[in-house]
Amino acid sequence: MDNDSINEKTMQDVHTKEIDLVNRDPKHLNDHVVKVDFEDVIAEPAGTYSFDGVWKASYTTFTVTKYWFYRLLTALVGIPLALIWGIFFAILSFLHIWAVVPCVKSYLIEIHCVSQVYSICVHTFCDPLFEAIGKCFSSVRVTTTKVV
Repeated sequence: MDNDSINEKTMQDVHTKEIDLVNRDPKHLNDHVVKVDFEDVIAEPAGTYSFDGVWKASYTTFTVTKYWFYRLLTALVGIPLALIWGIFFAILSFLHIWAVVPCVKSYLIEIHCVSQVYSICVHTFCDPLFEAIGKCFSSVRVTTTKVV
């Protein structure tokens, strides 16, 4: 295989890789999201129990409603939001690659030239001044005495 066919295969694999339907958060992006179960929301303290059938029906209703309403929302809103987020990150990547990085590199090149001129000016004008001031004050001796 030559380099072009290897690069083409690599590019193709990125867009056609298999999706893991079991572990849908392999990078643990949503570990911080509150995982709410029936027991986290509804609890009956000792001595104030409802009928067992009501408790079981409440549990089933809560769990099934949460499950199917989430699926309904993802079916109706998930695909449009995926499209919007795809466009957003494509624009963000485009701007970063074609605008931000070139601007930063250009700035760094220009600031290097400015820093060279600034360094020359400091060494030319400030170094002799501070050296002269240092020589003037080099014979000054400071002593402290404690008066009681």
